[in-house]
Formats: sequence, structure tokens, C-alpha cells
Amino acid sequence: MDLSWIVIISVLLMTVLSLLKVNVLLAIVVSAMTAGVMAGLSFEDLIKTFTTNTANGANTAISYILLGGFAVAIAFTGITKGFVQFLRRAIKGRRGLILTVIVVIASLSQNAIPVHIAFIPILIPPLIALFDRLQIDRRAVATALTFGLKAPYVTIPLGFGLIFQGLIQENMEENGIDIALSEVTLAMIIPGLGMLLGLIIALTFTYRKKRDYSKVEPDSEPTSFEEVDDTPFVFERKHLMTILAIVAALVVQIVTEEMILGALTGLVLMFLLVAVPYRQIEDVMSRGISMMGMIAFIMLAASGFAGILEETGSVEALVNASSSLLEGQKSIIALILLAVGLVITMGIGTSFGTIPILAVLYVPIATAAGFSPMAIAVLIGTAGALGDAGSPASDSTLGPTSGLNVDGKHNHIWDTCVPTFIHFNIPIFIFGWIASIML
Repeated sequence: MDLSWIVIISVLLMTVLSLLKVNVLLAIVVSAMTAGVMAGLSFEDLIKTFTTNTANGANTAISYILLGGFAVAIAFTGITKGFVQFLRRAIKGRRGLILTVIVVIASLSQNAIPVHIAFIPILIPPLIALFDRLQIDRRAVATALTFGLKAPYVTIPLGFGLIFQGLIQENMEENGIDIALSEVTLAMIIPGLGMLLGLIIALTFTYRKKRDYSKVEPDSEPTSFEEVDDTPFVFERKHLMTILAIVAALVVQIVTEEMILGALTGLVLMFLLVAVPYRQIEDVMSRGISMMGMIAFIMLAASGFAGILEETGSVEALVNASSSLLEGQKSIIALILLAVGLVITMGIGTSFGTIPILAVLYVPIATAAGFSPMAIAVLIGTAGALGDAGSPASDSTLGPTSGLNVDGKHNHIWDTCVPTFIHFNIPIFIFGWIASIML
């Protein structure tokens, strides 16, 4: 079989299985095995390649499990109860205001306070009762969260945004194109505006209507999270210790640039400062693993899937096969390159991991076609960002689902991935394509 078809078939298989509500982890593993078989790998080589490459996601997986434990420990102290009660008083039933607050908090998690998805299992589950009382469509909340997790790093060179845009600059320079970071930022503002447009459409039009979740049947088993009660919140010593642990975790993560160390610091301090009794450590970790374990395993499987696609050379083959179509106007060339990027990133599930792969393939093609450095930057950045929102294996979708599905009434594929794919990938594609032609 032509290697270029392996990426397309395996990603489509993963998407179809997910849409049919097959467990995402199982869908990724089946698709990865299918890609290896189509490439002619022996069963032994296939398993070895898959398991070896899962190690690439080990850092992220362990971080998420520790963050899950940290989140449960924080919730155990009851400090989130005070925050939720404050939000209830401040918002006073205003749907638009609470969604705006969620967008702002999620955006800060990427740049100003780079904790990524760690805030979601801390903040969102206690707010579920409020969402249901206001009959807010959780798909609107999912799009608000995904926007905040994605748009800031695409457009702003701070925190995760500095890493993302730095990767674009670094990989372009490694492939022979000099470009300033400021030029990358300027180029990526345009696809970022596409995401903003998608968010506005989602919140003001698509998911504006009320949705009564008392009539929604659970799609999965509820987690052990309890609804926040209405008894008055009283600030205690354990809450002060919790705040100290959160600040310490944040400082360690920023200084070391390691989520594992930040999460571990916060978790250990929660017990050392007796914010949570030591005898509760087993329960806290069990609930943390229950909350974030699935995300961790999905990220591991996605790394294995990406490893198989790279090992077989199918990603490069897809781009090379597309090169025969890359003739004529720049608009057609840009369209094809972005479509290829969408397929690749949907399968790999991470913008950051896709950039190095795309840069090696895109730079010579785009240079030969006469694209400017800024246009090439926007092609690589947009192609890398495409698929992150909407991919079943992306933490930009897994994170929101982990917070919104605590009662089993929010489906990962239909309530997170499909809405974010429609409202973000489509405008990112269009705006990125326009930017590549204009710049």
C-alpha cells in the first residue's frame, strides 16, 4: 500500500470509532495497530515501536496524574466551595458573565499562570450545579475552555505561547529560514482571530439556548465529586495552607519548567502543612488517578500512535504525495498544506509535537513556491494548531471533558470534540489560509 494513505486511513478510523462512541483510548490503539499493519511492520516490531514511543508522553502522563491528586486534595479542603459561592454572588445568574470568566481563567492558564489544564478539575466540577441551575449548555463551556487553552499560546509569546512560537522560529531556522520571534507572533495573530470569531459564534448563537440536564441521561458512570453545598464558607487555617501549596507549586513549575515537579511540590505540601490529613493520602491519590488517569493513558497511546506514523515514514510520504498537486497558484498550495496538517495533527493530537515534523516537510515546499518567511510561519503554525482543537487525543479537549463529565452527562466526542472542531478548526483553517496568501 502507498504509505501516504496510511496516515489518512488510520486517522479517519480513529475519528469514526470515536464518533461511534468507542472508548477513545481503544480507538487510538486500534488505529495505531492498523497503521503499523498497513505499513508492513511485523507484529513484534509494531508492538515494540508503539510501546517505545509511549515513553515520549510519560512526562505529561505522570504530570496529569499528580495534578489530579493535587486537584482532589485542594477540593478536599473545601476552598473551592468559597470560590464557587463568590462566583454565584458575583454572577447572579448572568450566563454571559460566567462564560467570560471561564474564558479569562483558561487563557491565564496558558500565559500568565502556566498551569495548563490543571485548573479544570479544581474549578469546573464544583460549578456543575451552577451551570445546571442556569441551564447553561455545557458545549458552550467546553468551547470557552478550549479557546482559553489554545488561543493564547497560538497568539501570545508568553508561557506556553513562547514555547509554541519559539518552536516555529527554531525549526524554521534549522531548515534554513531566518525569522524573528516578533514576526512569528504577528503572523499567528490572524489565525488567532479566527478562533475568536468561532468562540463568539459558539457562545452567542450555536449554544445560546438553555439546556435542561435533568432530562439528559448519563452517558457514563459519575465520578466521586460531590455537589457544592450552600452552607456559608468559613476561611480556616487549612485554606491558608492550601493557598501556600498552590503558590509553591506554581513557582516551582515556572522556575523548573517541569509540571511534574510543580504538581509533586503542591501535593507534598498539602500533607506536610496538614491542609489534608495524612491518613487521607490513599483516598486522595485514588480519586486523582480516577479523575486524570484516562487522560494520562490517552496521551501515552497518542505518543505511541505518533511514533508508528513517524517510524513508517507515512507522514513524509503524505506530504511528498501531495507535492505532485502543489503546482500553480499559492492559494491552492496553501490549501493543500493546511489540509495535510489537519490530518497529521488530528492523529498525533498535539500542536507542539507536530511542529518539528511539519517544518522539515513544509519549509522546502513553501520556499520553492515563493512564500515569504512570515507566510511559511503561519502555514506551519496553523497546520500545527489545526486538529489540536477537536482531536479526541488532545489535552485541549480531554481537559474540558474531565471537568464537565463528572456526572456522566457530557460526552467527550459529541459534546467537546465536535463543537470545538467546528468552531475552531474551520475558522483557524480559513484565517490561516488567508494569512498565508496575504503575508
